[in-house]
Amino acid sequence: MKVKIGPYKAWIGPYQIAEALCFWAKPVVDKYGSKSKPDWVHDFGTWLSGGEKDSWLLKVCQWIESKRTRQIYVRIDKCDTWSMDNTLAHIVLPMLRQLDANKHGAPCVDDEDVPEELRSTSATAKESDFDTDANHFARWDYVLKQMIFAFECKVDGSWQDKYSSGIHDISFEPSAWDEAGKPTMHEMKRGPNDTYECDYEGMDVQQKQISNGFRLFGKYYENLWD
Repeated sequence: MKVKIGPYKAWIGPYQIAEALCFWAKPVVDKYGSKSKPDWVHDFGTWLSGGEKDSWLLKVCQWIESKRTRQIYVRIDKCDTWSMDNTLAHIVLPMLRQLDANKHGAPCVDDEDVPEELRSTSATAKESDFDTDANHFARWDYVLKQMIFAFECKVDGSWQDKYSSGIHDISFEPSAWDEAGKPTMHEMKRGPNDTYECDYEGMDVQQKQISNGFRLFGKYYENLWD
């Protein structure tokens, strides 16, 4: 596999040109703490765009934009689909980790997908219907962590090892024969040196958590942006 994906295209129009030409204008901080160019720079951009009637500059910018494409190159080798779930996990996992570390918001997460203590019904009452509840961001944190856990287990591949110990000493002895005396069934018997033990219940619990992480990945796939 070889993948090369360039950055998203950045729109360059009259307003961006106005800011570039007025690079010397000091930014103004609004009441929310955000910095932006003075209003007169924005007005300059409006003049460059032509206002209600598109200017020739705006039309040129639109024409240039129509010719630009994002660089995307993907080559898939046959070996990449031999174990496609594992191949994709090596790509998805670091992306999920980066999103989790750098996210600036959170989508709506259904209460049914998180533990009781993180549900909206467990949060303090909202001051307004337009507000998010106190657990809004915690729910998305939980969902991302579940996705990451699932893909970590997929990449590792050895998560089941911790649930078993000992060594196998087994044999398969005939237990049923046909009319010609040929064995038709065999019975597995443990030898004197067999010490193998496995916590199948614990393994099943983790497998369900992994499957749930992949389920959440599919359900909230379209929310994986920042």
